[in-house]
Amino acid sequence: MPVTRQKPVPSDLEIAQSATPLPIEEVASELGLDPERLERYGRFKAKVPVSVLDESRPRGRLVLVTGMTPTTAGEGKSTVSIGLAQALRLAGRKVVACLREPSLGPVFGMKGGAAGGGYSQVIPMEDINLHFTGDLHAMTAANNLLAAMLDNHLQQGNRLDIDVRRILWKRCLDMNDRALRNVVVGLGGSANGVPRQDGFQITVASEVMAILCLASGIEDLRERLGRIVVAFSRSGEALRARDLKADGAMTLLLRDALNPNLVQTLEGGPAFVHGGPFANIAHGCNSLLATRMGLSLADYVVTEAGFGSDLGAEKFFDIKCRFGNLEPAAAVIVATVRALRRHGGAVKEAIKQPDAGAVRRGLPNLAKHVEIVRAFGVPPVVALNRFTDDAEDELDAVRELCASLDVPVALTDVWALGGEGGAELAERVQAEADAGRSRFRLLYEDDLPIEEKLRRIVTQVYGGRDVTFSAAAEKSIRELKKIGMEKAPVCVAKTQYSLSDDPGRIARPEGFTIHVQELRPSAGAGFVVAITGDIMTMPGLPKVPAAEAMGVGADGRGEGLF
Repeated sequence: MPVTRQKPVPSDLEIAQSATPLPIEEVASELGLDPERLERYGRFKAKVPVSVLDESRPRGRLVLVTGMTPTTAGEGKSTVSIGLAQALRLAGRKVVACLREPSLGPVFGMKGGAAGGGYSQVIPMEDINLHFTGDLHAMTAANNLLAAMLDNHLQQGNRLDIDVRRILWKRCLDMNDRALRNVVVGLGGSANGVPRQDGFQITVASEVMAILCLASGIEDLRERLGRIVVAFSRSGEALRARDLKADGAMTLLLRDALNPNLVQTLEGGPAFVHGGPFANIAHGCNSLLATRMGLSLADYVVTEAGFGSDLGAEKFFDIKCRFGNLEPAAAVIVATVRALRRHGGAVKEAIKQPDAGAVRRGLPNLAKHVEIVRAFGVPPVVALNRFTDDAEDELDAVRELCASLDVPVALTDVWALGGEGGAELAERVQAEADAGRSRFRLLYEDDLPIEEKLRRIVTQVYGGRDVTFSAAAEKSIRELKKIGMEKAPVCVAKTQYSLSDDPGRIARPEGFTIHVQELRPSAGAGFVVAITGDIMTMPGLPKVPAAEAMGVGADGRGEGLF
């Protein structure tokens, strides 16, 4: 059983600022990395050159952390991922955590950062949540260089005969700014460009981010950047970044960003924090390079995927594992009593109040996520992430469900207790990963038609009845086939708050149909994006942004950062 909490837990920022980090060379040595190979960014963070990757070494065991359908209360996947890595390390295992980089938009908005929480964080927390090593700035610059070269091409005579009504490429900014969703550029006379409608998306939604997170090296990065479809000509031909001769300069801007970032957990264990594509419009996982590097250096790699298993795990399996030839040994499904209450019908205002009846009504959602993970042949373990308002009869209800499903479950308190609070979870995960029971399989083959790939995702993952396509979606499919993307995997962009495409349908809806509005080529990343519902790629700030409480103290330390 997990250790009992002894005292109140300070804020995330207070915990992070009170930590004494190890020199990054010492962290690297735990993985057998030569300190001379590191590209240091101060004393506590470094980039590890891609040239270090040696895949002739035996591969470690890959453990995915995913979750049940999320709620606005937050389920704590990043915290559990870091806590599990700390717990495995306490058990004497050589382990590395592989996580996504935070985006400045959520940091200053409402969601917060992505460095974990409590006593299960990666540090230096302030650096990671702010500018870090400049990766997202490099991606913003590369994205906007391509946009600038496209508009310059229009200004200089439009040799490629680009149809300005069919330009796909948007500018980006790593900030929540709703005013930039739709803009007009090129105003002010003929010297200032060709007037046209444009828009911004947040940097983590840029295809540049997805490309960097799937690239296998610098040459593959340039080839993928060159494949980006930026627009269509007036004759209907797809025009790419390489047609604008932008791929070389974009690669130059991203050369350093391609190298994984090495930091540490609060307990001094190694962690790669690298890349962070949007979990809706893209695949929502850290970089493939960081994951592969971890597998070549450690016995266990703990990584996470965005949102619930219907979105995050499915894309991790069908996109990242497909491209990276990865074989997960086990998957952790993070669940909370609060989320189960919500899926059982508890209103948002009462989500912190014990309600065993609501928990039992919400259990079908957790059961469905166990089913989803098993559909890929991966053995699941449920991490019941503890909150202070959890009642014993509520916890018992979850244990009873897991017993009926024959799935291991561990009560986890890594937020308050760090690695010590994840000992039971680490024991369960090791048992599953070491047993060799994983029979990983992809959900669909490359040759399956796009429509059938989507139908299989809807029926076998979401649990829906069917999928329908708008006239625009059917036209998109014809165009995708014309540009050679009929064999690409499909990345579904839908709400994270429901297994369906309706955020109001909680728990385990059945008999629903997913409505595909359009499909977009992410040709550089190598997948097709299917748009369902209202997907926002440039968020706005809330009424009271988190930024209002932030500042710098007299001692130069950050304040208000969670």
